[in-house]
Amino acid sequence: MIAYHDKEWGVPVHDDRLLFEFLILEGAQAGLAWQTILNKREGYRKAFSGFDAQKIARYGTKDTERLLKNPGIIRNRLKVKAAIGNAKAFLEVKKEFGSFNTYIWRFVSGKPIDHKIKTMGSILSASKESEAMSNDLLKRGFKFVGRTICYAFMQAVGMVNDHATSCFRYKQLSY
Repeated sequence: MIAYHDKEWGVPVHDDRLLFEFLILEGAQAGLAWQTILNKREGYRKAFSGFDAQKIARYGTKDTERLLKNPGIIRNRLKVKAAIGNAKAFLEVKKEFGSFNTYIWRFVSGKPIDHKIKTMGSILSASKESEAMSNDLLKRGFKFVGRTICYAFMQAVGMVNDHATSCFRYKQLSY
């Protein structure tokens, strides 16, 4: 968790593949600890074709059954099916907007929101932006993208800077 915090969490991501990875992992995390997902991240990368949405979108029943037997991921049928369906929806968004990056960053007008967090207890679990993102993603057919999941996604990919102002990463990621 320390390495993830110090090197990844809150760093703006603009790579479509990595944005897709975080979206799938955040959905898989629903009801679980983030540490659990981080421990299985490599397993997810192997099981889900390196998060190649083109490949995942073509997964069928055999792939679903294969994934449900894989101890390297969370073996929840709804989450596995959501990941496959989300790959299809992701590709549709890319087709419409040119990139998922262009689409997703518009929810924060293209730049990170700095919440100037003083204490860890004042970190939000959702925002009007995550609510708008969730609603739009759901309309486009995405699953496991509620407002809290979307907010965690926004934190992970640097759409919001929720490092405490006393954290060394805060200044590094302030714009």
